[in-house]
Amino acid sequence: MEASVVDLRYKMKDVLKALDRNERVTVLYRGKVKGILIPSIQKKSLKITDHPFFGMVHQNLDKSVLDELNNLRKFRCDDI
Repeated sequence: MEASVVDLRYKMKDVLKALDRNERVTVLYRGKVKGILIPSIQKKSLKITDHPFFGMVHQNLDKSVLDELNNLRKFRCDDI
């Protein structure tokens, strides 16, 4: 896909769709090539349930959320 600087401003949605389709986007300024946008390498998406923070509150059912937040903040708030 070729896109001018004006296209980058007004049609960025189309440029991003082209990158999602793994197309290279050639950026033109006054008809001359200024650069090429290439899609990034897609990493395998991480499921939210695989994240280490998921279910953290449920592991400590005896503590309230405020107790947990105070525990996390205690090192910053000790000087106050």
